[in-house]
Amino acid sequence: MKLIKELLKPLTIGQFLLYNFLLSIIIALFFMRGVFNDPMRILIGFIWSFSICFTQWTGPLVINYFLDKRYKWIDQPVKRTFIEIFSLLIWSVTAFSIVQFIMYYLVIGIGPANAWQSISQSILITFLISLFISLVFTAIGFFKAWRRSVLKEAELSAQMMAYKYEALRNQLNPHFLFNSFNVLSDLVYDDQAQAVKFIRQLSDLFRYVLDSRDKELVSLEEEMTFLNSYIYLLKTRFGDKLDLKINCSPDASAMVVPMTLQLLVENAVKHNEVSEQFPLRVEIRRNGEYIEVENSLRHKNVGDDSKNTGLKNIAQQYSFFTTREIEIKPGETTYKVRIPLIQKDLQ
Repeated sequence: MKLIKELLKPLTIGQFLLYNFLLSIIIALFFMRGVFNDPMRILIGFIWSFSICFTQWTGPLVINYFLDKRYKWIDQPVKRTFIEIFSLLIWSVTAFSIVQFIMYYLVIGIGPANAWQSISQSILITFLISLFISLVFTAIGFFKAWRRSVLKEAELSAQMMAYKYEALRNQLNPHFLFNSFNVLSDLVYDDQAQAVKFIRQLSDLFRYVLDSRDKELVSLEEEMTFLNSYIYLLKTRFGDKLDLKINCSPDASAMVVPMTLQLLVENAVKHNEVSEQFPLRVEIRRNGEYIEVENSLRHKNVGDDSKNTGLKNIAQQYSFFTTREIEIKPGETTYKVRIPLIQKDLQ
């Protein structure tokens, strides 16, 4: 039943049957002479025309449904066009011929061999009608796919703007700036060389945030460079209280949503205790086509500042680029998030 509703969408089953009923009457009126002379002929004519309508409409719906799964209009428009037109023509002519053979045999008592002479005379007309139907279905399918693509692109842009704004707002929030300037003020007096390096890393961090605001995806290599700047700031601030390991080599062909890894590390620091007694351990590693960010678990109260929107925002962004979902695996002592990598040539 679910598949039927998916095939008929946006029509309901009742609407689909009603439209077939109305078309059957029209076909009987125009193409079946004398069908309304008596009740039995009316019934036979209606069944005959309804069989033609039902098969000619249902077939294209099924074909389109399965072609949508295999050949996307936006990705392979030319291939999809030829395959769809060819499939619809074959189905339309074959289904029409089968219906005619069956009805000739059941109603008139003419076998397939004798019926072919009559059916073959209407094959050309059937072919032209089928071609018209195929072109209509193909055009409708293409423009529906184009419209979905435009709407999806607009939704992506809106979501990305919100996501980037949230990331930028997090970096510019008073807590982050206050902690960074506190660390910097101490370094200025204690170690000027390190203070200069701290300023450069801080500058690199903000430059990346600003530069990536117009990008939907960045390479894993770029993201790792940015992450190293962020980690340097954290390590300077927390020292041995934060044990952060990276087992992931930079990869220019694998893509991620900008600032994904940084936000996951930030969440780990934000939601867990970071102290000498309970140091926070974070490991970033690549596992096949996923990046895993795993941290030790010791919750702290973050108050109203936690809106639990970080992971939701990341999941929304990735849903535009891949069918693989973000995996969240909380445990008793650890918390792990798996992020799918997007190959550059599959964008």
